[in-house]
Amino acid sequence: MTRFTHAVFTFRPARGGRLVAGVLLLLLVAVTLALVFFPWDLMRGPLNRYVSEQTGRQFEITRRLEVKLGRTTRVLADGIEFANPSWARDPYLVKAEAAEIQVRLWPLLFGRVELPVVSLRKPQLGLQMEADGRRTWALGKDTSDESSVPLIGQLLVDEGTLNYLATARGADISADFALVAEDSSALPLSYKARGKWKGEPFTAQGRAGGVLQLSADATGSFPLEITATAGRTRLKASGSITNLAEIAGMDAQFQLEGQSLEDLYKLVGVVLPGTPSYRLQGRLGKQGLLWSVKQIKGVLGKSDLSGDLAFDRSRAVPVLTGKVQSRVLDFEDLGPMVGQASSNVPKDMTKAAAPATPKTSRRAGRVLPDTKLDFARLKAMDADVQYSAADIRHVKALPLDSMTAHILLRKGVLELEPLKLGVAGGQLAGRLAIDSNTSPSSIETRLDARAIQLNQLFPTIETTKSSLGRISGQVDLKGQGSSTAQMLASSSGNVAFLMGNGEISNILLEFMGLDGGEVIKFLVRGDRNVRLRCAAASFEVRQGLMTSRAIVLDTTDTVVDGRGQINLADETLDLVLYPSPKDGSILSFRSPLKIVGTFGAPTAGPDKGALAGRAGIALALAAINPLLALAATIETGPGQDANCSQVLKQAAAAASKATSPGAVPAATK
Repeated sequence: MTRFTHAVFTFRPARGGRLVAGVLLLLLVAVTLALVFFPWDLMRGPLNRYVSEQTGRQFEITRRLEVKLGRTTRVLADGIEFANPSWARDPYLVKAEAAEIQVRLWPLLFGRVELPVVSLRKPQLGLQMEADGRRTWALGKDTSDESSVPLIGQLLVDEGTLNYLATARGADISADFALVAEDSSALPLSYKARGKWKGEPFTAQGRAGGVLQLSADATGSFPLEITATAGRTRLKASGSITNLAEIAGMDAQFQLEGQSLEDLYKLVGVVLPGTPSYRLQGRLGKQGLLWSVKQIKGVLGKSDLSGDLAFDRSRAVPVLTGKVQSRVLDFEDLGPMVGQASSNVPKDMTKAAAPATPKTSRRAGRVLPDTKLDFARLKAMDADVQYSAADIRHVKALPLDSMTAHILLRKGVLELEPLKLGVAGGQLAGRLAIDSNTSPSSIETRLDARAIQLNQLFPTIETTKSSLGRISGQVDLKGQGSSTAQMLASSSGNVAFLMGNGEISNILLEFMGLDGGEVIKFLVRGDRNVRLRCAAASFEVRQGLMTSRAIVLDTTDTVVDGRGQINLADETLDLVLYPSPKDGSILSFRSPLKIVGTFGAPTAGPDKGALAGRAGIALALAAINPLLALAATIETGPGQDANCSQVLKQAAAAASKATSPGAVPAATK
């Protein structure tokens, strides 16, 4: 009896539980069947009104609505129209023949709209963004609120159009795209775009994957091929992107060409120097806000370039870092960096990127570049880049053969330190700094010359090739301006060069002294060298005016003393050299030699006043006896050896320290 009673009491609760479970199951099945077979199209009107009220703009599913419930619910709309805000140019944000939208239900409870997949057939898309942050794709009534922007994972589009307008960014682009269903490749979507980007004429075309990855949460990557032209810059690239909306997870091979790398500042915000026409290729990557350009290879004008660069936009001020080098640097290609045009163009440069005939603002008789340089853009980013050129060629005025520079840009101050230039077998090294925080920009340079070979210093002058000797010196200048000419015209500081024992071409000295007999002799018998005991030239620079402290050249044949000024402001010369020969000679009118004119057209000749007196005596004597006319040309050689140790000491002192305003150099006391 006890066992039976226990069995009865344990049996009844189990029977009741199954009954409740059965009822709940029947209710669940009934609700499920009701939802499955629910005529969702009846909800089209209420849904249209609800969305329109919540967004403040017209929303309408025009023909039919169907819903497939689940944790991620599928909404199928036959005909859909969603208006843009009243301030937008295009009437619709999206208008499509059909749409399938997947919606995650759980985030909706927290006010987040997450759409893993959006598929549109023949859509018309109108995207617009204003400078104040308003954007048409924000679904709240406050379109500047970023939290109201839906999170879209993947976008599938068939044949349609897209308009994108962002006036503050200089963008106004229209695109057509079409999905080729029978295309079995990974790039079934073709597109063409045109309009403006950063205010420059823009065109683009290419192919892409059929599923656009718009979120980092989406799996896989989005393949892409593009050929684009913006202004004077042309890009061709192919690769993949994991997040198209933020252009993240990029890995692509690229080819880039244009007229000057400085154009990239306007297009993408990277501050690069002016260059001649260029063509580059490499591997482009982006992770988060870090862009990388690796395996760079290409040409700028006739110079080659290779290396790696990275551009980090995660900081308050973007930073460019890397290391690039040139095996061969054509000197003419440096012209655009200081405001001069380069005529160097790569042989296979396309017509789209070929430069127009360069315009010059150079003034008559002047050679210093006066094209204004935009130093204000130096504040747009920081930089830490190493550059080197192993071989510099085609230098007409100064025989540069190599260069290394550490380029630092911080808070608008550009520094090249250390800067090392291989010059004529020696080296010119020091520091160059440009501060864009002042108005106008200020420049400071200090360069030391060491062991520069005299016979290599003037490659275009044949008579110096047999000369021997090493030159040292220093250039220490500060100035202000927006061009090379302005900076030099306002510069102050010191310039000095020294040379010790060596040999110098004698024919140069004879030309300098107008020694006709010696010139004729050496022209017939050939030139020879004479020993150089010392040479020194030291200038004080004040507001672009270079005033000589000492100009001395002492050889076994001649002592030359000089004085004068070089005006960097109007680019003129006013120098007088006084040669004193140490040997006897005939056919000589030993008068001072004046060097005048402009940098672009200098002239050298005897001091006519001093020469006229001696010529008058010769004419008077010739009237008595023509043979006596030679007497006036006989040179007895009164010149004395210069005190080289003292001269070099004075010039070296002037070169080693900057002279304060008002100070009197030792050489002039």
